[in-house]
Amino acid sequence: MKTRSLGQTGFEIAPVVFGGNVFGWTIDEKASFDVLDAFVDHGFDAIDTADVYSAWAPGNRGGESETIIGNWLKARPGMRDKVKIFTKVGSDMGVPGHKGLSESWILQAVDASLARLGIERIDLYFSHWPDLHTPYAETLGAYDKLLKAGKIRAIGASNLDATQLDEALHVARARNLPAYQVLQPEYNLYDRNSFDGALRDLCIREGLGVVTYYSLASGFLSGKYRSKDDLGQSTRGEGIGKYLDVRGMRVLAALDAVAARHDASDAEVALAWLIARAGVTAPIASATRRSHVESFAKAAALVLEERDIVELDQASAP
Repeated sequence: MKTRSLGQTGFEIAPVVFGGNVFGWTIDEKASFDVLDAFVDHGFDAIDTADVYSAWAPGNRGGESETIIGNWLKARPGMRDKVKIFTKVGSDMGVPGHKGLSESWILQAVDASLARLGIERIDLYFSHWPDLHTPYAETLGAYDKLLKAGKIRAIGASNLDATQLDEALHVARARNLPAYQVLQPEYNLYDRNSFDGALRDLCIREGLGVVTYYSLASGFLSGKYRSKDDLGQSTRGEGIGKYLDVRGMRVLAALDAVAARHDASDAEVALAWLIARAGVTAPIASATRRSHVESFAKAAALVLEERDIVELDQASAP
């Protein structure tokens, strides 16, 4: 599979990243192993998770996703050399002081993530959310220590707007600190406002890699949710209702038309649109069964024509 340079990290990835938020939530360890095996078998090589995944599921405390990935790596000798592991710090772990981007918490949290993952170095470590109480210099200084210690290879940020990212990059230059090399924004055919425009322009100008989350709008862009009656099909159904508006239906109609021309599914077209989008390195997408991973492979191989992209762009225009 053809890979892409991930910003200035120095490594390359296949054009779809596995979203590990489902591990320990909608699928158990056995099913997680199965889809991860399929993911690698199809030529993909990057897995995204976070320390907090999946604390929201009943009975969970956070760390479940990292633990399952770590158990998978342990059960598959040699697999560590085939995959890049992305994880995040900063979300509220439910314990006082165990959140945010202070140096003290980052230095503690990284060791916990490394232990759960069972690895010596994280390939890409993300600031999960902006921390308005911690200066960028402190956060980047902590990452500098981790980079020098060999605990992480590269750093990224998730959920920063253009002003915040620009300021963080400025601080890195001014203080001679490591700069964010990758951005992880919410971005898909429906949710375009937060990335399109100034933020995307900044990422392109500064050469940042971009891996998008909610790439299928929590499953809405798969096309299987077309009315309120469909929302009960998934544990994520409640969050999909907001897409059932006029523009959402217009987007689905465009996906249907393009998918029919290519003998593809709506989800494959939605991912292919992201893969083809200037400024995007790879979408993050989750899978709960092997057939989903097979769909990722089809999306990666799907070449959209200019007519397709124009139709999708117009249908999804805010």
